[in-house]
Amino acid sequence: GLNFTGSIYGVDTDALPADANGAVGPNHFVELINGRFSVYSKTNGQRLQTMTDLAFWAKAGVNLSSNLDVTDPRLIFDTASQRWFAVQVDFDLNTNASNQFLLAVSSNADPTGTWTGFAIPADPVGGNFADFPTFGLDANGLYLGGDMFDPSNNSLGPTLVAIPKSGLLANPPTVAGLTNFGLLDYGTYGYILQPALTSGNATSPEAVLAVGDLGDDFLSHSNLVLTLIENGGSPGNASLSTPTPLLVPPYSVPINPPQPDGSSNLDDGDTRFSAAVCRVGDQLYAAHNTELNNRAAVQWFVINAVNQTVVQTGTLTDARLDLFYPSIAANAAGTVVIACNGSSSNSFLSAYAAAGQTVNGTLTFGSLLLLKAGLASYQNVDPTDPSGTSRWGDYSATSVDPVNPTHFWTIQMYPADSATWATQITELITDAIALTAKVSGTNLVLTWPGAASGFQLQSTPNLSPTNTWTTVTQPPILSNNLFTVSLPLGGSQVFFRVTR
Repeated sequence: GLNFTGSIYGVDTDALPADANGAVGPNHFVELINGRFSVYSKTNGQRLQTMTDLAFWAKAGVNLSSNLDVTDPRLIFDTASQRWFAVQVDFDLNTNASNQFLLAVSSNADPTGTWTGFAIPADPVGGNFADFPTFGLDANGLYLGGDMFDPSNNSLGPTLVAIPKSGLLANPPTVAGLTNFGLLDYGTYGYILQPALTSGNATSPEAVLAVGDLGDDFLSHSNLVLTLIENGGSPGNASLSTPTPLLVPPYSVPINPPQPDGSSNLDDGDTRFSAAVCRVGDQLYAAHNTELNNRAAVQWFVINAVNQTVVQTGTLTDARLDLFYPSIAANAAGTVVIACNGSSSNSFLSAYAAAGQTVNGTLTFGSLLLLKAGLASYQNVDPTDPSGTSRWGDYSATSVDPVNPTHFWTIQMYPADSATWATQITELITDAIALTAKVSGTNLVLTWPGAASGFQLQSTPNLSPTNTWTTVTQPPILSNNLFTVSLPLGGSQVFFRVTR
């Protein structure tokens, strides 16, 4: 699919890090990163509109004083309402004063048109500061999360806000009737609460997923926390369920990944769900950082949101690469894509993705696909950060195309040079692989797309439930972007397939 570079550090923004975020809609891909809002054509990647994030909020009617800036962007397209939604938080350039969630809704499916914005006090009672905003929605409401700090920068706990969706879709839009749940407890609700981006027919209230620990102690942890936001569409009447702890395989914070220049100061984050949690019907899909065999890896989960149980979990790893800052998306057919960054002592920091398919209730991922190769080892230390790390991330985003759900889009980062990050926007096509067969003389010629590298041709004499598939030993020939295997015709019935 389409694969192009979006924004570039030093050209479009001077932010460190980018907080790469964006989503696909019917006709556009919209990028919202720290410092820049851009709209691209889905057809050719042409940038159709661009402005600073501050200009975006001003255009949406949110007037911020000169001592305020904005950060931590989130953006989605809601297929059900055919609207775009964007979120950031503001912050005072001089103090850790109380701040606001900024929320904007488009007037229709065209992101280049009119948006209406709102500034919502993050903590109207305690006057504390919300960091790392998260964002989800379902048929009833929109939901914001934040990690709260006091003016002395002490960590306090998470918060959640529920906003009736009907008001945001009204003319004019309104956030009247929102519910602010105030300061919550880490020990009860977990760390970094991610409301789900819900699609399809969910039969239970909005789900919020969190890790039980950020892993800053470098110890293993084995718990997630699932909370439901009930009555999210009822003005002023939303409530939280009793949180449910979920036991999962151990996870731990990843050590900083290596780069070819020998450095190990690239910040690959902690164990939080840094990217959105997605929900398709009643299945939740989530992915986060972990450490496995002395490498950063991606731990993923499938969770039933109704009975609040873990359906399946696994780890995406690579024998050469440290993998980090994953984002995940899934469609109704059970196809799942995880996209992330990866690096090693021999490979520059690059963007990768892996596609998975759910068969008979079991999700299995294929091999990593390189989306964009990095061009250098990355070193750009924030002078205000005493740790001396090169900031990266803090997250990425992957979304399902609302027009063709077999197409996924992701926005990742890569180093354009040793001190310059850039974003890469990629369309991933997961259509079923077409295997064709035709008779040519005394041979049966089988072909399939050359893009399906790593797949095997297999055969079986019947399709009974107990049949055995056998790998065809003749190696395929790649020509004109097609794999071809030519086999002598036999006198018996044979079935063929290509699979990993």
